[in-house]
Amino acid sequence: MTRASAAGRPLRFLVAGAVNTAFGLAIYPLLMWSVPGLDTRYLLALALAQGISLVFAFTTHKLGVFRTRGNVLREFVAFASFYLANYAANWVALPLLVEVAGLAPVVAQTGFTVVLIVTSWFWHSRVTFARAA
Repeated sequence: MTRASAAGRPLRFLVAGAVNTAFGLAIYPLLMWSVPGLDTRYLLALALAQGISLVFAFTTHKLGVFRTRGNVLREFVAFASFYLANYAANWVALPLLVEVAGLAPVVAQTGFTVVLIVTSWFWHSRVTFARAA
């Protein structure tokens, strides 16, 4: 990888994050409105949307941001593990930030999201898509 390509990685990461966010926000209502039977099975639609969004985000990060080759299974497991751990941490942190720290839920979740973005960059650049030595 060229130095210029590596230097552009943080910008590509932010662009991928914006694209993934837009996709993630759109896929749930799209599934609810377009797949027969999902309009009454909102939790199934949520599970499908989360799975589709995870695969989409992995693909944009692998191909568009870090541009790695091979290691698809290892990278996907590391990628998915990061988000699973963060979902669990979010379920613990949000009530603590709201009920104990007294933050408004939107402020608390926004702060958690900022932390997620920063930790996501470090995790994916150093673990998920780290080049084999």
